[in-house]
Amino acid sequence: MRRDDSVSMPLDRSAKPLPYCIGLTGGIASGKSAVADTFADLGIAIADADVAAREAVAIGSEGLAEAVAAFGPEILDAQGALDRAKMRQRIFGDDDARARLEAIVHPRVRVALQRRCEAATSVYAIVAIPLLAEVGGRAAYPWLDRILVVDVPQSAQRARLMRRDGIDAALADRMIAAQTDRSKRLAIADDVLVNDADLATLRQHVETLDRHYRRFALDR
Repeated sequence: MRRDDSVSMPLDRSAKPLPYCIGLTGGIASGKSAVADTFADLGIAIADADVAAREAVAIGSEGLAEAVAAFGPEILDAQGALDRAKMRQRIFGDDDARARLEAIVHPRVRVALQRRCEAATSVYAIVAIPLLAEVGGRAAYPWLDRILVVDVPQSAQRARLMRRDGIDAALADRMIAAQTDRSKRLAIADDVLVNDADLATLRQHVETLDRHYRRFALDR
């Protein structure tokens, strides 16, 4: 996915300052959701890009109206909602169509995430952006204070994908290859959580990061 540089939607510059913000990202099947859930268990506010993306094209939204204007009413289902399967088919292999959709969704996602962070009451906020490296990293989200990358060996990714989605190794490898190169994700990281063990170990790692982030936020 490419960054939508051609579109400008200013961020909401409200009087309320942002809390300390940690961008959370990682490859497919790396365990990003488990990490976010653990931070949430520790009382940390989570702003989720996937949720914001769905809301950006919800029924009645300006985003959905723009998508229909760009791609036609055939992208809607019988209830008037975006038919995501049809939309995926429409943009598959068509870089221009994908860029048009990203130009509609991504700016709205950025604004929504910022607003969620402004509303956070925790000492810092986690901003879960699965495709952070793909959409421009810090250039797209200059208000992030740090970036945490959840990393996992490709062999573990493959095994998790096969188990989670009931697919074979070849398809799992294609899904992994469709994302940005692992080295590019790691290049934008301030912190790396290697998630190659069990959930108890994962929680220990998150609790350690939580202590650091609380201190960073208070010292800012």
